[in-house]
Amino acid sequence: MRRFGYVFLVAVLVIILDQATKYLVTRFLNPFDAIEIFPFLHLVSVRNTGAAFGMFKNVGSMFFIPVSIIAIIFVVWLLIKDKEGHLSLSLILGGAIGNLIDRILFGQVVDFIDFSVGRFHWPAFNVADSALTIGIMLILFTTFFRKRYI
Repeated sequence: MRRFGYVFLVAVLVIILDQATKYLVTRFLNPFDAIEIFPFLHLVSVRNTGAAFGMFKNVGSMFFIPVSIIAIIFVVWLLIKDKEGHLSLSLILGGAIGNLIDRILFGQVVDFIDFSVGRFHWPAFNVADSALTIGIMLILFTTFFRKRYI
């Protein structure tokens, strides 16, 4: 039971941080403004109807709502079934719920982190996308090393 408290806490913290930052961006940053934090990092206000990092924009949010719900149910099932990977699954759960909230409320997701290195420019993303990416990378990393070295 303690495991689910930890999972719940991490997921809720991701959701709160995600929604709070998105609120601040929509409240205080106009769609065409950009605030430079560092030469390679800007805050912008972008709306995304696609998946993480702007992929599959033409599919639309109405496709991603049921996909997100199915993914959330699957992650919860994994958390109940599995004894490992709680941090990664918690990050994925919080990120999926954070973006689902936007899709349900607004029909699109608010992205605001704009990262670039030289001529390479990454599509704008948000805290939920970051949590999803970190969670997936943790799963891949632990799976790779467990199979190869253990």
